Amino acid sequence: MSTLRWGLADAWTVTRRDLTHWRQQPWAIAIGWFFPIMILLMFAGLFGGAMTVPGGEYLDFLLPGVLALTMLFGLETTVLAVSTDVAKGVTDRFRSLPMSASAVVLGRCLADMLNSVVGLAVMIGAGLALGWRWHHGLAAALGAIGLLILLRFALLWVGVYLGLIVKGPESVAAVQILVWPVGFLSGVFVDPATMPAWLGAIAAWNPLSATAAAARGLFGSPVWGGESFVDQYAVLLAVAWPLVLIAVFAPLSVRTYRRLSK
Repeated sequence: MSTLRWGLADAWTVTRRDLTHWRQQPWAIAIGWFFPIMILLMFAGLFGGAMTVPGGEYLDFLLPGVLALTMLFGLETTVLAVSTDVAKGVTDRFRSLPMSASAVVLGRCLADMLNSVVGLAVMIGAGLALGWRWHHGLAAALGAIGLLILLRFALLWVGVYLGLIVKGPESVAAVQILVWPVGFLSGVFVDPATMPAWLGAIAAWNPLSATAAAARGLFGSPVWGGESFVDQYAVLLAVAWPLVLIAVFAPLSVRTYRRLSK
């Protein structure tokens, strides 16, 4: 219990360090919060008039998908922050201190989670201002938000791991390029069933698709109503995918941190 208590205290110290950096650079954080709103407005404006969604408006279908996409957008920020600490020797200083290895990576995740929760609240507020509403009650809406936060927590561990293995901050550009295909090759903007069969299968099994579909169901947003396994068990997959990612990348992140060369 003493080890756990000190580990959590160390993690909170790292979290406060990251929050202090953000307080000194508020515009960078604000841009990260409002960029998804621009994506929402752009796609709703460009395609909203041409898209026909059974049982509702395209905005109602789109918003839960963009919320899931927002959980992915911060990945490169996490990678950049972790890789910068490694390149500047900050990580080596942490490793020289009598503190838990897991506390360093956990502290980074906690700071990013706080940022993500605020960003999610900003996005939901923007959706409400545009006329989007949930229809299945507050409990179901909170369940959808919980799934979105779970996905974000899982993706943070992916970001921490990538930040520890990339060779310097300049390599983050490659991660930033890959984020967009992963985000767009999903059910965020359209139903994967409308794609060519091979492409639709890839998009349907994207973790973002599962979370987007589950959030739509819990919010009461319109869906196309496919009969595939992915469509019928979206909530199950929205829980399973993040747990798998956490089970794989959390231990990898801690082990990689411990093995960094001094």
